[in-house]
Amino acid sequence: MLHRYLPFCCLLAFLSSCVSHKELITFNGASLPYGTTQAVENALELYVEPNDLLRINVYSVDPEAAAPFNIEPATANAGQGGPSALELFKGYIVDRGGFIDFPLLGLLKVEGMNLRELKGFISEKLKVYLKDPVVTARLLNFKITVLGEVNTPGLIRLTNPRVTVLDALGMAGDLTDYANRHEVIVIRETEGQRAYEKLNLQTAEIFDSPFYYLKQNDVIYAQPIRAKTAIIADPAQRIISYATAALSVITLIVALSRN
Repeated sequence: MLHRYLPFCCLLAFLSSCVSHKELITFNGASLPYGTTQAVENALELYVEPNDLLRINVYSVDPEAAAPFNIEPATANAGQGGPSALELFKGYIVDRGGFIDFPLLGLLKVEGMNLRELKGFISEKLKVYLKDPVVTARLLNFKITVLGEVNTPGLIRLTNPRVTVLDALGMAGDLTDYANRHEVIVIRETEGQRAYEKLNLQTAEIFDSPFYYLKQNDVIYAQPIRAKTAIIADPAQRIISYATAALSVITLIVALSRN
């Protein structure tokens, strides 16, 4: 009689470690407004913060006059080599008070400015010394970290200041089959405070979350689902658990067949 129920027990053990189809689908429970458009109201503006690393170049119709305002010669090829090479270039460190030490201009309070405001602010200061100054600015330390159930976890350096959680997961090789799409955690530090947010990738609410657009130094953690436990558990323990479950089922079936 036992051999009759052996296939059933094996099937039960197999199903206990499977991932359901619904768990693999992002936005599975979302009612997305197909065929329509929605205004983007939560796009995040990046602002200069203490410990940021800024690259600022100054240009003018007279390159020699602009040279003293650059910590290295401003060239069109600055930054060549990709995002991973950006920190090899010299930049301005924003101190704890929110200041940078700019050539000839001295200490400048830049904390709380976005890049557009920063360029305008410095450009106005330079008009005393230069004719029609042009200022470019870039945030060199715009990086995020993606951990957990993604195919390529690690640190990602970015050049585009507008990056979403979905962008970051895509750059990390997408979620694995064992990622918990109901709870993707974003960790963010702002003004000495640390915040945590759980995003449900199977609903449309994430698009309205203030954590959907990422800031510098954000950390994303994709949690594993319970089925992952069966994959990484000790083989001996897994065999014992399956055998125990199978034996319990067989014992129950035998007991019922005698009645």
